[in-house]
This record gives sequence, C-alpha cells and structure tokens, in this order.
Amino acid sequence: MRPSLSWQRAIYTVNPSSSTLSNTTLTTPLNKGHEAMAYLTYIIDNYSSLPSTIAFLHPHNSGFLSAWHTDTPLHSNADALNSLQTSVVQKHGYVNLRCNLNPGCLKKHQKNKFVTAEVWQEIFGGTSTPKQDVPPLVGAACCAQFAVSRPRVLERPLSDYEYFRRWIFETEMTDRQSGRVFEYLWHVIFGMQAVQ
Repeated sequence: MRPSLSWQRAIYTVNPSSSTLSNTTLTTPLNKGHEAMAYLTYIIDNYSSLPSTIAFLHPHNSGFLSAWHTDTPLHSNADALNSLQTSVVQKHGYVNLRCNLNPGCLKKHQKNKFVTAEVWQEIFGGTSTPKQDVPPLVGAACCAQFAVSRPRVLERPLSDYEYFRRWIFETEMTDRQSGRVFEYLWHVIFGMQAVQ
C-alpha cells in the first residue's frame, strides 16, 4: 500500500555523500542521536509552520527483519501511516505508533539504563519543563515512532527543542546511547506521564 498523498514528507539524510546531496536534500547538522536528531531538526526548522498532525517514522517498508518494530501485518510504515487515525492524535496530543508493549512498557524495562536521574536533569533542567522529582520509572513502547499534534508540539517553546538538540551535540554519549535516551523520553517531552 502506498502512503496517502495528503501527507507531506520530510525525509532526512543524516550522513549524505556528494552523490546523494542535492539542493533539496534535507540533512541534519550532525549524525548523532539516531532518529532524534532528524526529529528535532524537523521541529526546529518548521516550528512556525507545522502541519496539524506530524508522524515521526523510520523509513521501514520491507518486512520483519528490518522492521520488526512496526506493528502492521507486513511491518510496513506506509501501512501504519495509512491506518493512522488523526482524530485520535488530535484528541490525545501524542500517540505512540507501537502498540506492542515489549520492549519498553513491561515493568522490567521501565527502569532503563539510559534515562538516569542525571540524564533527566540534563535533558529537562534547561527547558521550560516545570521542576519536578525524577520519576522512579520511565517507560513507553520502544522504537521512537509516534504521531503528535501541532498544539502539543507548540506547548513547548522553540528554545526547548533547540536545547534538546544541543544536548545531543554536547553529550559524551554515543550516537546509539543518546538516541536511546530520546526513544524513552518522547512521550514525556510531549506532555505524557512517565510510564505509558
């Protein structure tokens, strides 16, 4: 199934070569943080003109081996996007596109090694997030594929998203580690409870 023509596309190349780079290629300023760098770059670059519903997805359309974390019968994100109920996204503000609770939501995954008290303070301490105790558990379905409404994104000032991206630039964590931090924090960034 092909994606709906009503969806706008913003496909980022995180490590472009001279053969793939053109004047229309969307790129990230650094290849670090896995998909978080592309997601944050999109929000920062489009903050004043975001569509009403934004779906942040990996480019999977090729079956279980590369897309095991896409919950459609053929593990296709095109199918996932076509079946997305935007009215639900508008009602709740944020919807994880992964319905399978493993990994991420099971109790054994909610105390993860990536979202520590120190990381929580680093991520949220320099933003508009109200001061709060670090939650003892943080959990959401894995894999950083979700949809969010424009009003929910705009609940945070642009400076928060710039701060989050700067944290990825500056942290000593690796690409994988810094990406994993955001994988388990997107729902919190967009106003949901620490455990989904």
